[in-house]
Amino acid sequence: MLRCLIVEDEPLAAEILQDYIRDAPGLELAGVCPDALFAMEFLQKEKIDVIFLDIHLPKLKGLDFLKTLNNPPQVILTTAYHQYALEGYELNVIDYLLKPIEFSRFLKAVQKLQKPIKSEFAPSEKERIFYFFNVNKKRIKVYFDEILYIESLKEYVRIFLSDNRSIVTKFQLGEIHDLLNNPNFLRIHRSFLIAKDKITAYTSNEVEVGGKALPIGRSYREEVLHILS
Repeated sequence: MLRCLIVEDEPLAAEILQDYIRDAPGLELAGVCPDALFAMEFLQKEKIDVIFLDIHLPKLKGLDFLKTLNNPPQVILTTAYHQYALEGYELNVIDYLLKPIEFSRFLKAVQKLQKPIKSEFAPSEKERIFYFFNVNKKRIKVYFDEILYIESLKEYVRIFLSDNRSIVTKFQLGEIHDLLNNPNFLRIHRSFLIAKDKITAYTSNEVEVGGKALPIGRSYREEVLHILS
């Protein structure tokens, strides 16, 4: 898990980032600081892997604060102004997010982060990756290797699982594709995302997953057939 610190003086912006961090796999919220001086004190007491840093902070600006750190954690800048992008990248920031920040864009930035190296004494068996999806005011644990396919319902998706269950949760199909961040999941249609290892048969027009025949979209056909062949 990557421990994250939010340095943001706007309460609403900080709240959105907190929600995004809680919803993104592999991230853990360690704290929120309203300005850079609080952040300096926080970093002296806590181990932090990632800072989500607003540029326009009171007392000490975000980039000036970053310059004071001798061995800074990974940094993702957040701001409403694009003109600071070049200076930010000169300071080796991971990414630069423009407000208002969409969750799909947040996920793309998170995917660039360097993950912590596991101990050589960690179990050798493959760790099962999971995510808690919001379903009817309850968070339901879903292992990625249980997913057969996902169907778009516009602002929602239905996730079909290998034990004949399905859940409906609020995500767009492109957002959940970014969240999964796994080459095993293949977009075959504007309405369908499938797990390649769950395919039992396919033709030039459709893919069979979990006993269900799903159409291959015309604009996806060439890439899908190339990957599957």
